[in-house]
Amino acid sequence: MTMTNQERIKELYGLLDEIEAYGRIIGKMNFDLECCAPVEGMEQAGQDMALLGAHVHDLMHAERFVNLVTALHNDRTDLSPLQNRLIDLLWDNYKQTKNISAELAYKEDLAGNNAYAKWLEAKKKNDFGIFRDSLAELIAYARQNVDLLDEKPDTYYNACLDVLEKGMTEAKLDAFFGAVKARVVPLMRRIVAEGKPIRRDFLTRPCPIAKQEQMSRVILQEEGLREEALTLMTTEHPFTDNYGPHDVRVTTHYYEDAFVSNIFSVLHEGGHALFMQNEPQAFCDNHIYGEMTNAMHETVSRFYENLIGRSPAFIHSFYPKFREIGGETFADVTEQELYEAVNIAEPSLIRMEADELTYSLHIMIRYEIERAFVNGDITVDEVPALWNAKYKEYLGIDVPDDAQGCLQDVHWTGSYGYFPSYALGNAYGAQILHTMKKAFDVDAAVAAGNLKQVTNWMTEHVFSCASSQTPDAWIREITGEDLNPNYFLDYLEEKYTKLYDLK
Repeated sequence: MTMTNQERIKELYGLLDEIEAYGRIIGKMNFDLECCAPVEGMEQAGQDMALLGAHVHDLMHAERFVNLVTALHNDRTDLSPLQNRLIDLLWDNYKQTKNISAELAYKEDLAGNNAYAKWLEAKKKNDFGIFRDSLAELIAYARQNVDLLDEKPDTYYNACLDVLEKGMTEAKLDAFFGAVKARVVPLMRRIVAEGKPIRRDFLTRPCPIAKQEQMSRVILQEEGLREEALTLMTTEHPFTDNYGPHDVRVTTHYYEDAFVSNIFSVLHEGGHALFMQNEPQAFCDNHIYGEMTNAMHETVSRFYENLIGRSPAFIHSFYPKFREIGGETFADVTEQELYEAVNIAEPSLIRMEADELTYSLHIMIRYEIERAFVNGDITVDEVPALWNAKYKEYLGIDVPDDAQGCLQDVHWTGSYGYFPSYALGNAYGAQILHTMKKAFDVDAAVAAGNLKQVTNWMTEHVFSCASSQTPDAWIREITGEDLNPNYFLDYLEEKYTKLYDLK
């Protein structure tokens, strides 16, 4: 007897329930690995995750699963829009992985899990050589996966982008970063040459970790996160993960002499968490929860970190809490001085500490380097020197060591093609803010401490459709036009010209 499509969907959803349960288990193990696992336990944790990952690979390539996806891909009769979206996603994943054996998937997962421990050791010992072989191994696996595709893209890096940022290409990114470089670099040079001095002495005053943690929790509450579905921990490289909307985990990194770092790290990760807590229940029910691209996710984190968090309105709202928690440490700091200090623009070494203006240049450097090594234009051994050269070229600064250079980010222990999402997120966010301001007075709401109004608008217009759409369709539905980086670049020029009293 022939099954109906809804019968196929019901059976497929049952299989996905099991697959997603394993995925959550692997995710929680990885969270432990990055937050609290002892060094000697990391290798075993990596092996355990790889073993479970191989089982997930088997489940998603089992004959019954593949037959269901294939049948539903070929005949969409009676499928709802969300069911159609799910089948598109599953079919795309099948095409990407159909020729990857379980053994190869296991080896690749194991290499990635072990690479984290090597990166951590290399960063702490300031020695790229410790991480070098792991990076070379992961690049080789990434290229091998592309070689196994039935339909070969024109470059290895375009294949990576197709997985992480559907519809994005090197050509599009070159045009995007070209526009950024053309306007950001001259503005940065004007600030260096002509900008007024900004007070910064208090930025390095020691602030106890306990007070910084208190600030973190206040910020997460202000953003409107549900505390019962949230946890906050520390790690070497902050990130946010989730295992459904009811279990969202934010991490940060505290530095006693850099309290600002934590404030904006938490605002950023809290933005991710808001996205994770506020997707429609229908997305969970239809197994498309969390299927937005990286740039769509970074749009929200960068939005709350910068467009909201570094605005005069937010500083006005946050300043009394800052004074209360900071106590005598910051008693002599005015609201205007705090606003100006958290918006200082200058060439710097560390991406995560970079200002709004130069941040996209940090991303451009990483994009150019990872594209080069993925495509085989450079060897792994050339990475540190090329990194240093590009920092000198674009930001005019010398990189003193690997820890503050090519080892500062954890991303290359996983996949390639993620970095551009941060810069794209900046541009999406500015375009979204332009649209949001047509609906209500955003600055007045934020200044009054009413971030809930911002989050409600984001939930209705941004979170509600992200996982069900491609990035191009998503930004058009929200703003009525394609991605336009000029909103972001205009915003930067207006903000920093005023901040630095440029003529």
